[in-house]
Amino acid sequence: MKRKTILTAIGVIAVAALGSYFLITGQADKQKESNAIDAQSIKQMAQDYSVGKLSAKSASITSSQLIVDGDTADSKTYDLPKDEFFVSIAPYVNQTHPCEIHSLTGCRGEMSEQEFQVNVTDANGNTVLDQKMTSQANGFIDLWLPREQTYLVQVSYDGKTAESEISTFDGDQTCITTLQLS
Repeated sequence: MKRKTILTAIGVIAVAALGSYFLITGQADKQKESNAIDAQSIKQMAQDYSVGKLSAKSASITSSQLIVDGDTADSKTYDLPKDEFFVSIAPYVNQTHPCEIHSLTGCRGEMSEQEFQVNVTDANGNTVLDQKMTSQANGFIDLWLPREQTYLVQVSYDGKTAESEISTFDGDQTCITTLQLS
């Protein structure tokens, strides 16, 4: 009788432990799934934080991740697309701020909602981008460029031009605030 009771108790404990294991690993898998979203969704999320459609305590973007700190204690990171690099540029005339990692929710540029001619060429002289673009309310122009390359960025506004060489390698700046128009 005691042996049967002990075996039953062991069985109950084993089932409970197994159930807990599946519950915990299931929650971990759901957490991974919630942070593993497609590249287009990541790009849209970055855009939405940049223009204020989404809000958070802070949202920043490194060369490899979108990092969102919520209004509560939770923080989420999302891997950026493997073949595209995010860079945000803030052309200016009079004032700027030093920056390396762009804060989608905090960085402010001098020239908000202005139209610029933006030209980006690669190291071989091939045009990657050549179009009129309007800076966002935060004064920045967001670009997604191919990774692991060096580019010449030229920005023109009202007869003034600025240019800078940038690169899109792991660890490179995502916030360019050195384009002074003259």
